[in-house]
Amino acid sequence: MNTQQKDNGLDKLRHSAAHLLAAAVLELYPDAKPTIGPAIEDGFYYDFEFAEPISDKDLKAIEKKMKKLSNTWESFEGKEVSADEARKYYKDNPYKLELIDELEKEGATISLYTSGTFTDLCRGGHVDNPNKVLKHFKLLSLAGAYWRGDEKNTMLTRIYGTAFLSRDDLDKHLKMLDEAKKRDHRVIGKKLQLFLFDESSPGMPYWLPNGMIIYNQLLEFWREEHMKRGYQETSTPLVNKSDLWKTSGHWDHYKDDMFIADMGDNEVYGIKPMNCPNAMVIFKSMQVSYRDLPLRFSDADRLHRYELSGTLNGLFRVRSFQQDDSHNFISEDMIESEYKEIFAICERFYSIFDLEYSFRLGTRPKKFMGDKKTWDRAETTLKNILQQSEKDYFIEEGDGAFYGPKVDIIMKDALGRVWQMGTIQLDFQIPRNFELTYTDNDGNEKTPVVIHRVIYGSLERFIGILIEHYAGNFPLWLAPVQTAVLPVSEKHNNIAEAVRTQLSDAGIRVELDADNKTLPSKIRRWTLQKVPYMCIIGDKEAQKSNFHDDQPGADLFVSIRTRDGEDMGMMSLASLIDQLHNDIEKKTTT
Repeated sequence: MNTQQKDNGLDKLRHSAAHLLAAAVLELYPDAKPTIGPAIEDGFYYDFEFAEPISDKDLKAIEKKMKKLSNTWESFEGKEVSADEARKYYKDNPYKLELIDELEKEGATISLYTSGTFTDLCRGGHVDNPNKVLKHFKLLSLAGAYWRGDEKNTMLTRIYGTAFLSRDDLDKHLKMLDEAKKRDHRVIGKKLQLFLFDESSPGMPYWLPNGMIIYNQLLEFWREEHMKRGYQETSTPLVNKSDLWKTSGHWDHYKDDMFIADMGDNEVYGIKPMNCPNAMVIFKSMQVSYRDLPLRFSDADRLHRYELSGTLNGLFRVRSFQQDDSHNFISEDMIESEYKEIFAICERFYSIFDLEYSFRLGTRPKKFMGDKKTWDRAETTLKNILQQSEKDYFIEEGDGAFYGPKVDIIMKDALGRVWQMGTIQLDFQIPRNFELTYTDNDGNEKTPVVIHRVIYGSLERFIGILIEHYAGNFPLWLAPVQTAVLPVSEKHNNIAEAVRTQLSDAGIRVELDADNKTLPSKIRRWTLQKVPYMCIIGDKEAQKSNFHDDQPGADLFVSIRTRDGEDMGMMSLASLIDQLHNDIEKKTTT
């Protein structure tokens, strides 16, 4: 078992680069007010208030100044200061003053770090020799960002960048970003007519017919695989009284991320952001024996979460979504076997897309529900299970859910980008809150353990990732249109219609292109639409088919061309249908 340890080297480098960015901005724009600048996955950013707007064209000059300054930065020197000293230093920066007030209130250490002539409010975590290692960076883009992510606050200018320890790593990353732009799911989604967004409902996608085919195929696959494994699908209300969320603990820990409906007469409701409290209600309504366990309730209801508008990002971050969700009620001695069963589902669900994945264990956060002894037992159990698995994993301290430790699924796509996808959370707490019990084999009442789990996570986000992973070239079983029938000329339209009919009757998603256009233009059209197979029908195919209008049931032949440009030659339509059925059944990745 190869256990990964989180490497903070890049985090320190990127955090240092954020300081360098702020220093360069202040050199060029002395009136700018720097706010915060953390390292993030694959890079860093810094938010500023500028007296006058800047544009992407200004990034080149800022980056040039960063390179000049980096040569003069020999180290980062930190010193602890009092809140009053810090306020004096930042007397003209209300953003830093707000942070200082919070640190003082929390009783936290306040420290300033200086490199060159630039000093920043910072808790530390920098490279030792910036003038030697802080060399390979690139500013990428600008964006608007509300101060502290609150729409009521000032809109700031966020500058994004990235940094690496070597030029080669930076070049590889920039090449990946360039390829990612070509695969942007928002652009491809529009071209393939999969989904759209409208200001009438920010962050909530409209799924178009082509997109719904992909969505429903994933759900159908999810249902089939879970039915085989003894899961029972449920559906629960989308709106519940606040009492339910208070019982589960979500009201205290998650209220700010919920859509709240105040109905008057002291009736306050929450629109469902997750399914777990509803699953508890179902369990409580039943008389459950140990013989009924494991009891697995799957649920793909629509969920809503109030994501801030500045964080919305196509399908990757939305306010309305569905999950391939489940809540598995088990006894404590079933934890290991149930996790192994869930890990097997992970392998099945990710392998059909050739997606690499690993696991991340999140441990007890600062704000948690329950007692430390129970948490320690749960974390020890999950560590043992992960050690016995065949997958790589690493530990993220303090990253657990408020009710229990979790194992997150970390996936790598075709571009080498890493995504957090599903999660498998172990919960001893919420069942206690709902006073759930089952009868054990001695006739005693016991509290069940619950495993909250999603494998793909948000289907919206997963489909967005799939669009970019495949660059829109979906595997046959997911493709909205699986075949296009292309008659060479109008005289072949009748036989083309017969081909279309037989394909459709065989359950193949097919379109007939009977437009009066040249064959090359038709091929180009359907290639751009990413259709896996094109059935071409001209004189040769018609002659081979011996087709007559009064004999539409004749053995038909077509010439096959793939979206990749491969000419597969002529084959019988019956053989093609058999091949398509076989590939669809096997869920082949091409």
